[in-house]
Amino acid sequence: MDPQGLKTLINYYCQERYFHHVLLVASEGMKRYGSDPVFRFYHAYGTLMEGRIQEALREFEAIKNKQEVSLCSLIALIYAHKMSPNPDREAILESDAKVKEQRRGAGHKALYHAGLFLWHIGCPDKAREYVERVMKVPHGTNEGQILKAWLDITRGKEPYAKKALRYFEEVLQDGNDIFALLGKTQCLEMRQNYSGALETVNQIIVNFPGFLPAFVKKMKLQLALQDWDQMVDTAQRLLLQDNQNVDALRMLVLNYLCREGNIEKAITRLENLGNALDAMEPQNAQLFYKITIAFTRTCGRNPLILQKLQVLLEKALSLTPQQSEFAAEIGYQMILQGKIKEAMSWYQTAMALDNTSFTGLIGSIRCQLIEEQLKEADQQLEFLSEVQQSMEKSAELIYLHAVLAMKKNKRKEDVVNLLNEVLDIHFSHLEDLPLGIQYFETLNPDFLVEIITEYLNFCPMQPASPGQPLPSFLRRCASVLETVVRTVPGLLQAVFLTAKVKFLSGETEAAYNNLQHCLELSPSYTAAHLLMAQVYLSQEKFQLCSQSLELCLSYNFNVRESPLYHLIKAQSQKKMGEIAEAIKTLNIAMNLPGMRRIGASSKSKYRKPEVDTSHRLSVFLELAEVHRLNGEQHEAAKVLQDAIHEFSGTSEELRVTIANADLALAQGDTERALGMLRSVTVEQPYFIEAKEKLADIYLKHRKEKMLYITCYREIAERMPSPRTFLLLGDAYMNIQEPEEAIVAYEQALNQNPKDGTLASKIGKALVKTHNYSKAITYYEAALKSGQQNYLCYDLAELLLKLKLYDKAKGVLQHALAHDPVNELSTLMEDGRAQVLLAKVYSKMGRLGDAITSLQQARELQTRVLKRVQMEQPDAVPAQKHLAAEICAEIAKHSVAQQDYEKAIVFYREALVHCETDNKIMLELARLYLAQGDPDACLRHCVLLLQSNQDNEAATMMMADIMFMKQDYEQAVFHLQQLLERKPDNYMTLSRLIDLLRRSGKLDDVPRFFSMAEKRNSRAKLEPGFQYCKGLYLWYTGEPNDALRHFNKARKDSDWGQNALYNMIEICLNPDNETIGGEVFENLDGDLGNSTEKQESVQLAVRTAEKLLKELKPQTLQGHVQLRILENYCLMATKQKPNAEQALNTFIEIAKSECDHIPALLGMATAYMILKQTPKARNQLKRIAKLTWNPIDAEEFEKSWLLLADIYIQSAKYDMAEDLLKQCLRHNRSCCKAYEYMGYIMEKEQAYSDAALNYEMAWKYTNQTNPAVGYKLAFNYLKAKRFVDAIDVCHQVLEAHPAYPKIRKEILDKARTALRP
Repeated sequence: MDPQGLKTLINYYCQERYFHHVLLVASEGMKRYGSDPVFRFYHAYGTLMEGRIQEALREFEAIKNKQEVSLCSLIALIYAHKMSPNPDREAILESDAKVKEQRRGAGHKALYHAGLFLWHIGCPDKAREYVERVMKVPHGTNEGQILKAWLDITRGKEPYAKKALRYFEEVLQDGNDIFALLGKTQCLEMRQNYSGALETVNQIIVNFPGFLPAFVKKMKLQLALQDWDQMVDTAQRLLLQDNQNVDALRMLVLNYLCREGNIEKAITRLENLGNALDAMEPQNAQLFYKITIAFTRTCGRNPLILQKLQVLLEKALSLTPQQSEFAAEIGYQMILQGKIKEAMSWYQTAMALDNTSFTGLIGSIRCQLIEEQLKEADQQLEFLSEVQQSMEKSAELIYLHAVLAMKKNKRKEDVVNLLNEVLDIHFSHLEDLPLGIQYFETLNPDFLVEIITEYLNFCPMQPASPGQPLPSFLRRCASVLETVVRTVPGLLQAVFLTAKVKFLSGETEAAYNNLQHCLELSPSYTAAHLLMAQVYLSQEKFQLCSQSLELCLSYNFNVRESPLYHLIKAQSQKKMGEIAEAIKTLNIAMNLPGMRRIGASSKSKYRKPEVDTSHRLSVFLELAEVHRLNGEQHEAAKVLQDAIHEFSGTSEELRVTIANADLALAQGDTERALGMLRSVTVEQPYFIEAKEKLADIYLKHRKEKMLYITCYREIAERMPSPRTFLLLGDAYMNIQEPEEAIVAYEQALNQNPKDGTLASKIGKALVKTHNYSKAITYYEAALKSGQQNYLCYDLAELLLKLKLYDKAKGVLQHALAHDPVNELSTLMEDGRAQVLLAKVYSKMGRLGDAITSLQQARELQTRVLKRVQMEQPDAVPAQKHLAAEICAEIAKHSVAQQDYEKAIVFYREALVHCETDNKIMLELARLYLAQGDPDACLRHCVLLLQSNQDNEAATMMMADIMFMKQDYEQAVFHLQQLLERKPDNYMTLSRLIDLLRRSGKLDDVPRFFSMAEKRNSRAKLEPGFQYCKGLYLWYTGEPNDALRHFNKARKDSDWGQNALYNMIEICLNPDNETIGGEVFENLDGDLGNSTEKQESVQLAVRTAEKLLKELKPQTLQGHVQLRILENYCLMATKQKPNAEQALNTFIEIAKSECDHIPALLGMATAYMILKQTPKARNQLKRIAKLTWNPIDAEEFEKSWLLLADIYIQSAKYDMAEDLLKQCLRHNRSCCKAYEYMGYIMEKEQAYSDAALNYEMAWKYTNQTNPAVGYKLAFNYLKAKRFVDAIDVCHQVLEAHPAYPKIRKEILDKARTALRP
């Protein structure tokens, strides 16, 4: 490094007060550039600041005649003599005279170094005088201007920082001066432009890679930007260059303590830091002390960390034994370790060293309060308050007043007001502080945890009921803890208290998530296990509650001494109906030490919540309750009487009264209960709770709404506050009077205008009254008055509901139109707003904009998920769910755009966020199935059924996959399982009927109809049942009966459309003929051309046309299907113009949709009707080459049959047989395929084989088709199976007595053949 770089390094270390570093750099400068007296000067200064005064004096004397450093050496001599225990007055006067003399004719270098040194020793005003003279010297260098700018920064005010920045930028126009770049960084940091400062630091690193302070600066700026990951990365890089870098190690310890909560790694790095301090700054007492402050306040009182820090503090005190603040800090550490007597001793030492030590006096009062020396503490506090009147208010002092007030059983409101004041003063010191070491010191999370613990002493043990307004101090606790957890997510006590506040606020899921986070990091956290048991108890998960209590006991056997442990256990036993066991458990709790002592003193300040008055009373009340449930009314009354004596005169007395009222109520004595509660006065604690109980009795037992609301009016009149008006508003909402509720909410809002919850309640109440325009106006006014931005979301949701899409878009865009932020809550709100904006765009048909909004939401959510785990663990599940929802929405849009690959990617990403989201998994499975990847679909279906074996959609899809794989047995098995669990699931039954048909097992269907009828006596009236019945009859060759059943379902919203489609199909082809086929048409020509037959066809076509008008397709595919059916109606007339018209339509559809099977089949059919067989064959061949799919299964079958018909006509029997076998592979009940096979065998004179195929055709037409019967009988005759031929003839003639030729040509011949 060049001389200028080394000098800048010295200046940096002087300002940081790293004096051994100054000594080391100066030594290196002397080695490299021995002729430069500046390095000798700073070597002497480093020696001086390490306490070696005489050695430093000799060094300054040796260089005082060097022109460049003469002036600063004389000033340094004066400074060194004054630091000496016995200052040499003569030497000081002599040096002072020389300074005045030399100053007159000094050159600009001498003046510059004198000014620089004065700045380093904290004399900026004197330094400014020298710099002003440097600036007046002509042809001076930039260094004077740079130093002047640094002096402006030292003033610490915005105008000076702006002016300094201008100076630095002027200098930097001439080139990269390292000292100027460092100054510019400092200016930008002061002005909170951390990104700009970071850019400047990166410029230093690029131009001066060996300048390590730039990396230190970079770390601090990354922390200010809350980018912990980058900060850690920079610290690791710095340690690679300097493995004993104090700042890097300090930052890593801070990361492990504050962010990760990893005590083991923190201890390791703390040991490294101690070693680095011993090596790099062994005499720097102030640094040893300063390094401990932030760690002490963020380590969660971990004893191992505190012991390590105590060693550092003791080293600091050994270096400068006269420093009272060091002794006071050791005293504070002793309090944190629970060593109160040692703490008191250290505080007394601090006051002995400095009798004005405020910290020492505050600490000693804390010790007195912990030791219950209330009188002495009270006197000391009174004295200190008098002294402090002329000074700035101290949060610590007011906190001690609050603790004393609590110990003296002062009114809850007084204590809460004092604690509120403590927080206000404490947080006022954090304004404009960037995240960094000083921020953590000032934040003092440990102190905030203490304050929250004191607040929670006033909370009820049970969580708030849903919708119940929370005490204002509970909301304050939540707000403070949110700040602490966001900043110090590794502090488990804060996470635990957050869980407790969430639990008491009725947010059990959020409490559970926080506790899970605590127990993952510290499985032996006793208090967390106890609270987890309470959470499970409130969720009625009694088995899990018991498990939590057992775990708690396994980690800490002493928990048996806690009344709270027994209380939770008894409550769990009571809920499970184990009343006798609950009584035993509570009797054990009643016999614990301290249960029957009022205001028992405790040797420890940190009273566990389970031994306080509130929890002791809860044991009494719970015991009374279980005695009552056990029918022991006398015992219950006795326990309550004991409670009255035990808690008389305490703040909990009224809870006994309320419990007595509950007992009276349980005994049916409503009047006695009302009498007890009416006697409660406004001065008493729990007045609101008593009035709420009174109101509840009026409403539920007396059904008197007016008296119910009067109770809440009295609460609001006697104790007017936002909370009481909120209670009144909620009460009005409870009795369906939203107009009155709005008035009450507005009164609450007037008293607390910044409460967005109240504004939201008013808006929702207005919506409930259907006064939408007023609700919109209200929301808009609330937003204009500067209330919380999340009201934008409520307003936009309402506008979306009212289909006012443009307004909704405007509101959301306004909410999102702000500068980039890094605040987690704002990022969360923006994410929600972007998702809602995407919904608005979708409704407006602007799909591109919708996808853009979702992509932005996804980016925001990625940032949120990176931080929420550490800063707000209770919100993790909700944020993951939102991330999954965003990905799923993008996937849905991708499906709509037919970009299936992209859709699969986003559905997979959604599952990364929510692995068990069945809905997303189902959509992904459907997509895989549609994409022709049945194996992937199958994997997801198996996962779905593992988590929920009753998942209908997954089971249906499994059946579909098996259907695609032609494994009909397995497909049927899956659907049968569903139906056995729910026989009246007609959607499943309809699929099963189709599958049983395809597997040739239609005989099994009636059993399922019987099961449905047994399950539901009204099954026959259900449209779904009628539809399924119609389907079965259609498949078994009874079209007329099928039509009747479909007709009963055709008006139903769920089944109607499908029923209509099937009815139209039956009308157009009642006998299941091959439309366009000529093989059997030629055989039955005489029947087909009869007048009766033609009239029947015309009537059927007219019926189909009427039914077509009832079809109301909802999808694009549905509209195409309707067009196809309309044109089949035209073809059914067999008239050439109609057939040509239909053909044109089919061609048009086939052109617009590639390989559209129904359109191609329609074209082939039309060509056959128009006698253009080659054209028909071409289309059918095209279909035959396509891959079969379940959606077009019927059309594939019809096309194969028609092509087989054409091949038979051309005597290409082998090709026809292949197609017919393909038909039977996909549908074993395909009677037409068997009929064609029989025909081919007959033509080949293989009458026995023909008879076998006709037998199957006869079976699957349910022996109702006379033409098939005739052919079967004929082939039996030819195969010499005369008896079988006669039986079939009788069956045909019984159903169709006038069927032509069968009697004469088959029956008579068979009888004749049988005669001997």
